[in-house]
Amino acid sequence: MSLQLPSAPSALSIADILPSVAGALGVKGYSDLIGLDQPQHVVCALIDGLGSLQLSEYSQHAPVLASLTGPQAATVIPSTTPVALGSFGTGAMPGTHGLVGASFWVPEFEGVLVPLHWSSQMPAVAVQPEPTMFERMYAAGIAVHTVAPEAYRTSGLTRAVLRGGEYCPAEDVNQRVAGMLTSSQHETSFTYVYWAELDRVGHEFGVGSTQWLAALRRVDDLIDALRNALPAHARLIITSDHGMVNCDTQIAIDSTSEFTAGVRILAGEPRARHVYCEEGQASSVALRWSQLLGEHARVIEREALVASGLLGEVVDDLVDRIGDVVVLASANVALTSLIDKRVSSLTGQHGSISQDEWQIPCLVVRT
Repeated sequence: MSLQLPSAPSALSIADILPSVAGALGVKGYSDLIGLDQPQHVVCALIDGLGSLQLSEYSQHAPVLASLTGPQAATVIPSTTPVALGSFGTGAMPGTHGLVGASFWVPEFEGVLVPLHWSSQMPAVAVQPEPTMFERMYAAGIAVHTVAPEAYRTSGLTRAVLRGGEYCPAEDVNQRVAGMLTSSQHETSFTYVYWAELDRVGHEFGVGSTQWLAALRRVDDLIDALRNALPAHARLIITSDHGMVNCDTQIAIDSTSEFTAGVRILAGEPRARHVYCEEGQASSVALRWSQLLGEHARVIEREALVASGLLGEVVDDLVDRIGDVVVLASANVALTSLIDKRVSSLTGQHGSISQDEWQIPCLVVRT
């Protein structure tokens, strides 16, 4: 079974965005792959859950976004927020920054980490010790600001992969514009603006629902406000961490002994499962799951996944964070489990390798 990523016209990765920003702002050692052309200020608005294909399909509900252009881009695998924000914030692939799933085993702490609900027993900097791109730009003399809700200021995910510079709490559009303007008062600045609502609404009600379309229009209002307030010599980048699919087929993966035999721990999420096996059981578990799931999922042993390059180069110390078997759901399938009963029940899902989940926007506004 092929482990290649879905085809796309561009190789630009979410991991390339902040290194490109750093290059455009003159930080040595980085190249501007986006073509930002040496601005003084760069603002990056990351819209959680906005895939390129969803934006294209529902463009009439987002006329501002639909009017913008930029290089086509892709997220990482698994296509989920902690992994993608890890690559966005560090400029590295998952095999290097070590956040490999919505939940995953961390051997050095002998526990499962759920990065969106970070365990206090796992210090964020210990889990992800490499400098972030925020820290690197700040060290190079660039004013760095994160503009996002107060609730995320000290979260484990922020401290692990988005740390560096100043934090400007913002709950609505106007506060986000104000945070951007505060940052751009400096001679050279980078501002990160995060917007979470579309992802939350998509999970609960599904892509294309009345509620989701209303949330998409609010995203368009945010981008309109940011672009209209941009200072001179600035660039606004609009991107995302992943897209989303509506799942109408559910397969319970811990309901029968055929699935659970030889399995020590289940982690991940409904579209991308990490399966940690009893010693010596990985191959038999992979074979049995492959037979049980058939065309509903790709079942990949760890060694094959590492060799595929989907995670980038995998650091030796981080290999055991990856499941002995990784299962990527196909089509509109959710691999449900009692370990995340609430998440498993949601309509909108992401994490796998479909183009709906994988392709993300990288739109650019110039002043």
